[in-house]
Amino acid sequence: MTNRAAAPVIGVVLLLLIGIVLGGVVAAGAEAVAADAIGEGGAAASPGTVALSLHLSENEVALEHEAGPALRLSEVRLVVTVDGRALAHQPPVPFFAAAGFRGGPTGPFNVASDGVWSVGETGSFRIAGTNAPRPAAGRTVSVAVYVGESQVSRVRGTVG
Repeated sequence: MTNRAAAPVIGVVLLLLIGIVLGGVVAAGAEAVAADAIGEGGAAASPGTVALSLHLSENEVALEHEAGPALRLSEVRLVVTVDGRALAHQPPVPFFAAAGFRGGPTGPFNVASDGVWSVGETGSFRIAGTNAPRPAAGRTVSVAVYVGESQVSRVRGTVG
């Protein structure tokens, strides 16, 4: 009787065990990297590009988050221009009432929201007559979205 057949079987079992252990280490490392990239509330700590759609009327600006990471609004800054000129009063998101704007904003821009702007959510605000320049039919409105100092999106449209 010989023990030669046992050596290949033991080798295969050891290779499988090493593969399983290494797979677990890689999975744990990937989870740690993902946790570092995600901040409180599920919003990305350093977001990439965000796809938005813009809907305009003469005094209302609505932005829908189409794709990309969720944004923590406490870190977001909006810059609105009309025909290339910045509004005198920019929307301080999130807010309830602010100089240059009528009433409270809707959706994630309102302070009563959860403070995170996620895919599928639309936020809007109405520009008051005390703000200038005023959006009007035929004028071009542009909205740039910043997280910290990084611009993550820019959308532009013409008021219908």
